[in-house]
Amino acid sequence: MKNLKKSAFLAAILALFSFSISAQEGSAFGFKGGLNYSANGDYFESIGENAKNPDRNIGYHVGIFGKIGDRLYFRPELIYTATKSDYENNDFNVRKLDAPLLVGLKVLGPISVFGGPSLQYILDTEFDGIEIDNVEDDFTVGLNFGIGLSFNKVGIDLRYERGFNDNEATFINNNLGSGTASRIDTRPDQLILSLSIAL
Repeated sequence: MKNLKKSAFLAAILALFSFSISAQEGSAFGFKGGLNYSANGDYFESIGENAKNPDRNIGYHVGIFGKIGDRLYFRPELIYTATKSDYENNDFNVRKLDAPLLVGLKVLGPISVFGGPSLQYILDTEFDGIEIDNVEDDFTVGLNFGIGLSFNKVGIDLRYERGFNDNEATFINNNLGSGTASRIDTRPDQLILSLSIAL
């Protein structure tokens, strides 16, 4: 079932990119990459304990994008993202596929604003050396919005991303010494700085 969801997710995104490549004048296709300054949700070592809030860390992303339109445009993206959050010296690593579906508007010269949903498929999660398989939802939806600058084929944008709903993973943390059942919210909260190059 997990592989079927992943295949359907990738097929839908590839269909969007095929459409964007053959779209009207002013459209583009290219590569992008950059840095994520992020944290995930709260961590509970055991039932009834107070939540531990994460410290933010630098992650990265690489991927491809399409663009349909000029002044008003649609921009689908497919991005591999790796992030890390710190919970009192315990690292929580997330690797996922993101597919933002953005609508943008050029507002002044090279400046544009944009926003839209971001479809997210979690590939892998790990907490303090423990691989976590039982995330509540592998497929989630978040929100992206931000501002961009475009100079011919080169673009720079800064955006904020937030997951809509709690998405908890539960696991047995033997590193605590008692085999305690722990839970952690995988929902992202991040600033994303990207450089894109159109082909």
